[in-house]
Amino acid sequence: MQISRFWVVGGEYTSTDFDTLIDGTERVVGPFESRSDAERTWKVMSEDHRPQAQVRFTIAQEPHPVG
Repeated sequence: MQISRFWVVGGEYTSTDFDTLIDGTERVVGPFESRSDAERTWKVMSEDHRPQAQVRFTIAQEPHPVG
């Protein structure tokens, strides 16, 4: 059996292509035991940076073996 952990990751990118993070802006928050907890954090982080077009956060899921 596996459970998953969730992380909110992102930061400010060099362009709206979102392929290169600007050093020092990276953020990793978690782990969260449920996706809904991660989504609440993602929403707050995203809304805090709404006026900044080059800032993006996403939720990453990490399979975690139990046992």
